[in-house]
Amino acid sequence: MYELNSRVRYSETDIDAKLSLTGIMNYMQDCSTMQSEDAGVGIGYLGREKKAWLLSSWQIVIGRRPVLGERIKVLTWPYAVKGLYALRNFAILDEKGEYLVKANSYWFLMNTETGRPMRITDADTDPYGEFNPKIEMEDAGRKIAVPKEMEETGRLVVMKHLLDTNLHVNNAQYVDIARELVPSGTEIGEIRAEYRKAAVLGDEIVVKRAREGMSHLVSLCNANGDVFANVELKERTQPQKYPAAGGRKT
Repeated sequence: MYELNSRVRYSETDIDAKLSLTGIMNYMQDCSTMQSEDAGVGIGYLGREKKAWLLSSWQIVIGRRPVLGERIKVLTWPYAVKGLYALRNFAILDEKGEYLVKANSYWFLMNTETGRPMRITDADTDPYGEFNPKIEMEDAGRKIAVPKEMEETGRLVVMKHLLDTNLHVNNAQYVDIARELVPSGTEIGEIRAEYRKAAVLGDEIVVKRAREGMSHLVSLCNANGDVFANVELKERTQPQKYPAAGGRKT
């Protein structure tokens, strides 16, 4: 298990002075990135090996968003490999060790020369040590079902500020785009994102949306209908209660 300690900064907050949805995702991405760097298998190593870990899906359940200045602890650990996918959990805890956020994610290893997925070997996972047990949360799976008929709300062209070191639109940016379609003041209790095709510099993204019950569904695709990412933002009507993290199975 890898641990990253921090304090919620003003630049990471939303208009309500709480950690933004993008801030939550960035903390978790940073935590897993730092684990790889400290294990000697970070960006430099992967570049030399012509490999890249790409995210296939997120499921993030938010009990409470921490507030400006609050001290938090971010945890991550891999727990399984299933076929082409490596599965990894995340958690954000408060100073008392209580869960604020729980997350599950699916990753795959890509050959950057061929652009194709690679088989995950022990050499790829051994640097992270022994797997820890899966966090206690419902697994919604990788795929997000969206309606065939969705309302187109606009289009945007991918600019450089949306890209990461893989020269793809960063995972959190898709959710940030989707969040703009949710009415102001809506509290989100769960984020799901399914990534299908990497958008790159100059691509046009068509933004489509639908509403099903408490869920805001957003599909981000190209003009031909090929999906870059599907995002589900589920409203929460009341705070979710989690037991203290000291009771987790690790």
